[in-house]
Parts: sequence; C-alpha cells; structure tokens
Amino acid sequence: MSRTTILQPRWLIPVEDRTVLANHALVITGSEIAAVLPAADARARYPDAEVVQLPEHALLPGLINLHAHSAMTLLRGYADDLALMTWLNEHIWPAEGKHVSDEFVFDGTQLAIAEMIRGGTTCANDMYFHHGAVARAALSSGFRMMVGCSILEFPTPYASGADAYIQKALACIDEFKGEQLVGFTLAPHAPYTVSDATFSRVITLADELGIGIHCHIHETQDEIAGSLKEHGVRPLERLAGLGLLSGQLVAAHMVHMSDAEIGLVARRGAHISHNPASNLKLASGFARVADQLAAGINVGIGTDGAASNNKLDMFAELRLAALLAKGQSGNPEALPAWQALEMATIHGARALGWEEHIGSLKAGKAADVIAVDLSALGTQPCFDPVSHLVYAVDRNQVSHVWINGELQLADGELTRIRLPQVAARAQHWKNRISA
Repeated sequence: MSRTTILQPRWLIPVEDRTVLANHALVITGSEIAAVLPAADARARYPDAEVVQLPEHALLPGLINLHAHSAMTLLRGYADDLALMTWLNEHIWPAEGKHVSDEFVFDGTQLAIAEMIRGGTTCANDMYFHHGAVARAALSSGFRMMVGCSILEFPTPYASGADAYIQKALACIDEFKGEQLVGFTLAPHAPYTVSDATFSRVITLADELGIGIHCHIHETQDEIAGSLKEHGVRPLERLAGLGLLSGQLVAAHMVHMSDAEIGLVARRGAHISHNPASNLKLASGFARVADQLAAGINVGIGTDGAASNNKLDMFAELRLAALLAKGQSGNPEALPAWQALEMATIHGARALGWEEHIGSLKAGKAADVIAVDLSALGTQPCFDPVSHLVYAVDRNQVSHVWINGELQLADGELTRIRLPQVAARAQHWKNRISA
C-alpha cells in the first residue's frame, strides 16, 4: 500500500492559477499528488497520513532547468572570462577530448544533480555525451532528467561523426525505454556544427520516435555572421527551411532575434530556453525575453553548464531573468515575479512535453515539490511570497525536496546522494585535469 504524506506549509503556490493558498495542504500518495485542499480537510480525509509541518515555508513545484550540460560541473572555473569560440576551441573541447568518458560523465552529472536538488531543481534538460552515464546518474540519484543526445559532424573520442552519434543515441534511447524519471531528446549541437543533411535526419527520427529536439541557436552575433557567409541566410531562416522550428524544439539561448524571427518562432510553436547568467558571462548579449513572451512564445529558464555559469542555481537565474528583462526592455513592468516563476516551472514542463506530469501542484501530477523556508532575515518581512521567491530567496533556503514522491532533501540534507563520495570524485577529476 502506498504511503500518504500531508505537507502543510504557510503558503501553497500551485503556480498554474497564480494564486497563493493559505491554510492549505498538499497530499502525496506514492509518487503522485493526491490532493490540494484546505489543511483541516486533508487531515480529516487522510487521518493515518504522516503530517509534515512547514510553518514558515512556501511550497511550490520543483524548478525545471531547461538547458544544462550537467557533467561540465567537473570543468567549473576551468576556463573563465573568455569569448565563446575561444572558450570552446582552445579550452573546453581540448579538455573534453582528453578526459570525457563514461566515468567522467557519471561523476560530473551526479555532482550537478546534488547541487541542483539542494537548490530546489527537480528536473533538468541536459545535453552532453555518454548519454547512458547521464541516465544512470539520474536514476541512481532519484532525479528527473531529459537526456539530450549530442550530435555533431566532427569526431570526438565519443563518436566518429554524425552517423555514429545518432546510432549511439538510438541505442541509448532503446536501453532506457520505459524509465519513469528519464526521457530523451536528440540534440544537434548548433547550426555551425551540424549539416543540413544531419538536421533533416534528426527531424525525421524525432518524428518517428515521438521525442523532442534540443539545440543551441542564435547564441552569438558571430554565429549569425558565419551563417550569412556560409549559407547566405541567418541560422533561423536556414533551420525554418529545413523544418526544425516546431513544438518539438527547445532552442537554447536565442539571444539575437529580429521582430520577424520572434514572430516566426511564435507561429511555429518552438520553445526557448533563456540562460541569462551564461549569456552574460560569455558576453553573448541580451535576449529579448519580454518581446518573446509577449509574442506568445513559451520561454523557460536554464543555467547552461557550470563551465560557463559557474553554478547551477535556478533561483539566481530567476532573479537575473526578471531584472534583465526590465533593463533590456526599458519597462519596469516587464517579466513580473509570477511570470518568472512560471518560466522556471510550468513553461519548462511544457517545453519538454511533460506539462501533464510536472510543473505545477495539481492532483494527478507527479509529486515533484519543494519547500522554501522564508523565515530567514533576508526574506523578512514577507508581504508576497512569490516576490521573495524571485527577488530575495537564496537557494540555501530550500529545506525539502520531493521528486516523484520520494523525499530527496530533508531539512537541507540530501537523503540519497552521499556528498563525501561525490566531493571526492570531483577532487579526483580536478587532479587529473590539472595534471
């Protein structure tokens, strides 16, 4: 018989209806949310349930990191303060060529998952190599992961070219079929690393398999200039002609967009992952997020990898996204707190095709739930908990995390992942890379 737990916070924030509920409880039975109802009714209806009192806490859906390279936590701080192509060509890709393996990816992904859970993230949309290692790290940690299978034209120690990347992706998708916490996308890296023929094949395969596509697009002005020189058109026009722009696509970054391009993406139903900290650190530019949202595009929030951000902190990204949208648009009303919170929850779920399962607190959905303690000095007094979650909260205020109904963080302590072992593996890789 499934265990039933009643969570009784001070504020319950379902997200979808933009309401804050007082004197309400959330009931978890097994892996699902059984009910959201007044606290007294919950105790009467479920008299044998365990009750978790959260007297100064906001309860909300787990945050969804819509663009990540989890294993790159092991390259955190390795090559800072560089332009994107210099960073990639002269530092990151050579280091990956020497060190990336199944073991590296498992250890780096587990380190990332530990960091993300402690910061209130319950799901990530990843993109990297050694896809099986990513999936195993997620499953062993009880974390929800969309595993992006990277595809490029050029060889790496992982695969010899586009066909080999695709074959490895298909084998991995088949291996983990039916796993509740793990899904897969095909992840052509970027327009400047993938050919028209490969993009066309990816679109066909994604249609056949019923899965999504995850790709870096319009990240820098150099990318656009290169496309104009090689193809005679901007990347989005090229990709639209190939049929890539659809509801299957999560386009990471999308920093440099014209009005016409924003309209095109809105009409085709593609999703965008906004990655504010990484965009700033690599000086990629300022995405027109307010205009994208106003056009009706579904925009979520991602951290990118720890090598270009240096932390996987979705609360920091929430705040930065809201502030940048105001500064970029010149409108202080742009991207208010509620909309930012939606971007990090239900928008991310919608982009992954998982909105029926996660992203809001609703009976029948998976119990991916976080509690944030607002009693800290930095979040006093509290007139509006949603405002605090976006503008004032520190990720260390996350006290509890449930993923698929399993308690993964209790009073700030991980219940499943063993931190000393994870830290020791990180130090192991630091020593190898330094040598």
